[in-house]
Amino acid sequence: MKQQQQGMVLVFALIMLLCVTLLGVAAVSTSLSQTKMANSVQAQGLTFDAAEAAIAGVVFESEDQIVLSDVNLDDPLTAARQGLTFDPQTDTLECVNDTDWINRQLTSGGLKKGQQNTATGNFHTQPDVTSWSRTAFVQEKPCRGSSNVIGSGGLRCHVFVVRGCGQIDGKRTITANSLTVAVFGPSSEAQ
Repeated sequence: MKQQQQGMVLVFALIMLLCVTLLGVAAVSTSLSQTKMANSVQAQGLTFDAAEAAIAGVVFESEDQIVLSDVNLDDPLTAARQGLTFDPQTDTLECVNDTDWINRQLTSGGLKKGQQNTATGNFHTQPDVTSWSRTAFVQEKPCRGSSNVIGSGGLRCHVFVVRGCGQIDGKRTITANSLTVAVFGPSSEAQ
């Protein structure tokens, strides 16, 4: 006698195949999400490095004895001191504002003694990352911890803010970091 098959084995096999397919799709989705997150973290790291390097570029150029002794070159802090005064209460030192503040750009060529960092180009390639800075003079004030002879005019602290910026070309987001710098200088009242 022949036994009639009811198709239960076929239904069970189809259910198992559906479960395995769903597990495979879930694994691929998780893998794609992790790849996207890893790429995002890497991109954020590159732009942060670019912003930090831009700040370091301003400090490097402001300490460069060749630039400081050349009457034809201004370091970013000297140029900012001669420019507009930045009021933190009303002004913003935005990375996209390249008209009001002192601008410098850092490229993959790095920092070179005796030169202003004004070249154009990318800080990093694959992906292309741009690195630049904005520098502004904030105020002149007495320096904490320093003593001045009364009536001499003395030294004052010239306070600047430096904003480093980094951006991947083609992306809308910009990563920025700031540094406040105080430099001993002659009092403007004594001059």
